[in-house]
Amino acid sequence: MTSTAFITHRDCQLHDMGSYHPESPERLTAINDYMIAQGLDSYLIYHDAPQATFQQLKRVHTATHLDRLKRASPELGIVHLDPDTAMNRHTWQAALRAAGAGVLAVDLVMKGEVRTAFCAVRPPGHHAERATAMGFCFFNNIAVAAAHALEAHRLARVAVIDFDVHHGNGTEDCFRADPRVLMVSTFQHPFYPYSGTENPAPNMLNIPLARGADGEEFRRVVSDLWMPRLYEFRPEMVLISAGFDAHYEDEMGGLRLLEKDYAWVTGQLKSLADETAQGRIVSMLEGGYALSALARCVIAHLRVLGDL
Repeated sequence: MTSTAFITHRDCQLHDMGSYHPESPERLTAINDYMIAQGLDSYLIYHDAPQATFQQLKRVHTATHLDRLKRASPELGIVHLDPDTAMNRHTWQAALRAAGAGVLAVDLVMKGEVRTAFCAVRPPGHHAERATAMGFCFFNNIAVAAAHALEAHRLARVAVIDFDVHHGNGTEDCFRADPRVLMVSTFQHPFYPYSGTENPAPNMLNIPLARGADGEEFRRVVSDLWMPRLYEFRPEMVLISAGFDAHYEDEMGGLRLLEKDYAWVTGQLKSLADETAQGRIVSMLEGGYALSALARCVIAHLRVLGDL
């Protein structure tokens, strides 16, 4: 059995918020090109992402949110929902595919067709709250995937790990105080979206990092704080909000992680999954805007996920 699925869809490259915008279609192109250049493509099982259904989306989003987004979708041009978040005529389909990728990933892993899955999709998702699109995000892809694991596959415990440079406020909003979900995260603070530090729910382990924090500090947090809590929780599936914008080359933020740090944390999470979750990991792309660094980090992450 090939161990890792690679799930994407060409619709995800048609979503475009303007030539100036850092969350660009070129992000997926950079990943694909570097993956082929490194010879990893032949070791992965490729899947086209399906569209998420309204039933799947409504596990974590309000019907009002879905209706509002669909009505906002333009036939021409670009419509801004806020200064950072905009839709073109392809955004609605791309967002459905991005959320659907996580659903398919969960199904493939739960059926035992693969042990791990990576979803190379955009728009990202972890800022999307139950009733609000924000921060480049429309649907909360990782939350949709986690809810699918809980509801469709009847898992009792899932862990969501978020190492994006920004706090996953949307994921926290979706699962606040849900004892079936443990979310652990690191993020630069103070920084957008200026959340995650005030009275987090008992099932949220949010570790803010100061601007300039490097891989050594990140590894200490993971080893000393994340991993004991995760092993105590014993998740039946591990889901990763894989944002690579904490890399030192990424000007979006001010953290200083390297490819080797992402490979290391992936290995830590893989060991956890092997012990408590039959190896089941679903990883979904979030941030990462320095194209070369993004591509290198994703391939480092994939090599560990797939034992490549």
